[in-house]
Amino acid sequence: MFFLIAQMLVLRLLKESFLSAISALVVNKMRTFLSLIGITIGIFAIISVFTVIDSMKSSIKNSIESLGNNVVYVQKWPWEFSNDYQWWKYLNRPVPSVKESEEIKLRSTKAETVVFVVSSYKTVEYRNNSTDNVAIISATYDYAQIRSFEIEKGRYFSFFESNNGSAKAIIGNTVAKSLFKDINPIGRYIKIMGRKINVLGVFKKEGTSIFDESMDNSILLPVNYSRNIFDIRDEQMNPVIMVRAKNNIDIVELSDDLREILRGIRRLRPVEDDNFALNKASLITQGFEDVFRIVDFAGLLIGGLAILVGGFGIANIMFVSVKERTKLIGIQKSLGAKNYFILVQFLTESVMLSLIGGVIGLLLVYAGTVLATRMVDMDFSMSVTNVISGVLISVIIGIISGIAPALSASKLNPVDAMNSNF
Repeated sequence: MFFLIAQMLVLRLLKESFLSAISALVVNKMRTFLSLIGITIGIFAIISVFTVIDSMKSSIKNSIESLGNNVVYVQKWPWEFSNDYQWWKYLNRPVPSVKESEEIKLRSTKAETVVFVVSSYKTVEYRNNSTDNVAIISATYDYAQIRSFEIEKGRYFSFFESNNGSAKAIIGNTVAKSLFKDINPIGRYIKIMGRKINVLGVFKKEGTSIFDESMDNSILLPVNYSRNIFDIRDEQMNPVIMVRAKNNIDIVELSDDLREILRGIRRLRPVEDDNFALNKASLITQGFEDVFRIVDFAGLLIGGLAILVGGFGIANIMFVSVKERTKLIGIQKSLGAKNYFILVQFLTESVMLSLIGGVIGLLLVYAGTVLATRMVDMDFSMSVTNVISGVLISVIIGIISGIAPALSASKLNPVDAMNSNF
């Protein structure tokens, strides 16, 4: 029974404090508006930075997943250079070859899929239409098992078409629209370096990728056909062997296995350094994590300063409010209002001011994400975590800013308060 009565008293106290705070905010519209500006700007700054970083992290994560978290890239050049980097050693390295990819496939017990890939940029034609700087990707048959994509129209190469080097191509969504407009491209012939190639399929639109790995402006060819028109041993073709680990194999285990196999294939003596690079998507992730930590700190610093200014603004406004309502506080106390009631009343007003400013800031961030998504080919979204963070920060700033004015109001002597000149 006691707890029920106490609960009812607390709810009544909060209700009266809430109504009193609303009344004070409505009456002093200009003061309320000025108090909101600082908190609104602070919450907008902090949550905007968090939202942009979260959106970028999500985009980068999706791009890295397209590269493959369990994939090792055998290349000439490393993605990350050591402090004792000697460029001439890397320059003299041989490039990966189709033969090496076949040897890895035969020897490795840790690899599930091995693919050889080369790429270049060329002009592609269809009748009188042409499009420049199209990424021409040439790969062995298992490419679809490593690089995730969807085919919107047509189909993927058959094993026979890939191994026999048929003049077949799967084209990107952007390439299809540029060359064929509203015509169905399946079965029609495009030209690359004067060679006629039959269109077998069209990739589903992927959108912009952080690492420019989108298939939208690409054409996929069987590597055995590309031998006829490109020198796939040329370093300018960016040759790479992509190796995906088996389900129960760690990426480190796969790397060790590949290192042993490649050293054997290239007949390197124990004292000789590796003349190949084993690159992994985790190297990219680590680099971006360092950048994000710096941006996170900068966002917290900028937003924190803005919120600090807003907090001081609320504190000043609340002190003014206490002065203006000194007589009213005296009357309330003379009628039996306890110190805690006055304390909660002003603290509620301070928290509401801060919370309203925070909500406005969050609404501005949301509007910004909608606008940015429409203007830039990237998805910006405000997570539930960021919304909760914005609300909690607003409430905490409201309590910190309002505690001193509320305490000073609660400690006023009723007689002195009623006789005040304010």
